[in-house]
Amino acid sequence: MSHIPVMLEEVISHLDIKNGKTYIDCTFGAGGYSRKILESDDCKLYSIDQDPGVEVFVKELEQNYSKKNFIFVKDNFSNIKKIVEQNNIKDIDGIVFDLGISSMQVDQAERGFSFNKEAKLDMRMSQSGKSAWEVINKYSEEDIADIIYHYGEEPFSRRIAKNIVEYRKNKTIETTTELASIIKSSVRRKGKSDPATKSFQAIRVYINDELKTLKKALVDAYDSLRIDGKLVIVSFQGLEDRIIKDFIHNIKGARNKSYKPSANEIKINPRSRSAKLRCIKKIQENNND
Repeated sequence: MSHIPVMLEEVISHLDIKNGKTYIDCTFGAGGYSRKILESDDCKLYSIDQDPGVEVFVKELEQNYSKKNFIFVKDNFSNIKKIVEQNNIKDIDGIVFDLGISSMQVDQAERGFSFNKEAKLDMRMSQSGKSAWEVINKYSEEDIADIIYHYGEEPFSRRIAKNIVEYRKNKTIETTTELASIIKSSVRRKGKSDPATKSFQAIRVYINDELKTLKKALVDAYDSLRIDGKLVIVSFQGLEDRIIKDFIHNIKGARNKSYKPSANEIKINPRSRSAKLRCIKKIQENNND
């Protein structure tokens, strides 16, 4: 399955791409937004991603666009302030975030993001640092329960953690499908989403420190924009969206309106079902005024 950029036309519409202007794509991924931005007009684009797996898509755009138009930076978007300073980026007209995990990462079974594909427990966006294997096999029952509850909003977190610890007394939990089986046996819930969804989300968010990273990145991205510049964010889960809403609420004069994908897009790309787009226009130099 190839990656389909979610709410692509809406994102481009809100960014309002113009000739000679400067934009930043903070979550390059498979390059869907970046490609469309570059196609829209003769602009300058800086794209950011920490995942080594995006290199093939970066090379594709580098072959089609000169460095006058496209510059890729391998880094975490939480470092956007440093990236802007080091690259001497001026008068930024638009910044976009596509949060969460891409279908490209899910489809790479060896990354350990999917509970439907057997692989070693991993879930590291940057492919470095602490892995899901360490959390599941080394953390205490209480810590695992707290992670699953706070980062996944999973009401069965205590039972799941208890069963994980019981299971690993006899055998190390090595794979995604092994963990998913333990979770599914612990959850008494029926619905559209798989019973393992919330727990896998929680572990991934914790491993990659996604919420803290998002809070910092939103502030620094907004500060980096020129006056009248646009910050466009596509999120997929409630924890992220609450952080975004709180951030907008603290910007004097900012309007808070969210947009959902069309019924047709949801039909074509079911992943877009939970997406929300929010756009903020910078109206003052300091969002704490």
